[in-house]
Amino acid sequence: MALLKLRDGADLYYEVHGQGPALLLVPGLGGVGTFFAEHLPQLAERFRVVVHDHRGTGRSTPSRIEYSVAQMTDDLVQLMDALGIAKAHLCGHSTGGAIGQTLALDRPERLDRLVLSATWTKADAYFLRLFEVRSETLRTAGPALYVKSNALWMRPPVLTRDRLAQEAELEAAAIAAFPPVEVMLSRIAAICRFDRKAELGRIRHKTLVFVARDDIVTPPYFSQELARLIPDARLVMLPDGGHFYPNVHGETFRRTLTDFLSAKD
Repeated sequence: MALLKLRDGADLYYEVHGQGPALLLVPGLGGVGTFFAEHLPQLAERFRVVVHDHRGTGRSTPSRIEYSVAQMTDDLVQLMDALGIAKAHLCGHSTGGAIGQTLALDRPERLDRLVLSATWTKADAYFLRLFEVRSETLRTAGPALYVKSNALWMRPPVLTRDRLAQEAELEAAAIAAFPPVEVMLSRIAAICRFDRKAELGRIRHKTLVFVARDDIVTPPYFSQELARLIPDARLVMLPDGGHFYPNVHGETFRRTLTDFLSAKD
């Protein structure tokens, strides 16, 4: 557990677990590395796993800047440089997948294998409407309702039904640690602007695209499009699990990820 001083003076919180080939686990819009917490013990047996809190979230500096996926990617490259990681595997979930696409296109020499988890190509009318609603909820009703409504978008209904007490604990922690509203709104605007779709054919890294069929934040058609546009990409689609499928089907997520990263072909 440590802080990296970025070139503009902001702090980036990160953790390193295990030994082996470097694996960057990059979380989504919420930005906190604890999204992957349950997977760290097992993955650290095979990899040198790096997780971080995006700038503006968690224990990193809540910088009042105009956020962009390019800026998020540059922060990650600075972290790689500080840790002496010349090249790494990357598993990016949702916004982390946009960061993964950007790294593959702009700094291909820094990337080994790429896993795009529950992510998208470019914002379409559905994506924009979804995040318009989420932004308006945050702007008008505040972080508490924004966080509570997230469970309805992110997880299968049966999970909320069967684990309401656990959901309430997670929500309370998320509300307590929520970044300044203007920071989160800027991060949402950044992902709505993201568009590298026309360039995806240039990606030459071995790529796994991973999603659940019932994901309503980044519907499966985005993953199907990614798998079609990235040469020789492999698509894995789980029957359920929602947008947060890695924390619903954790064992399947870890096994599929490890098998892909460790394959000799």
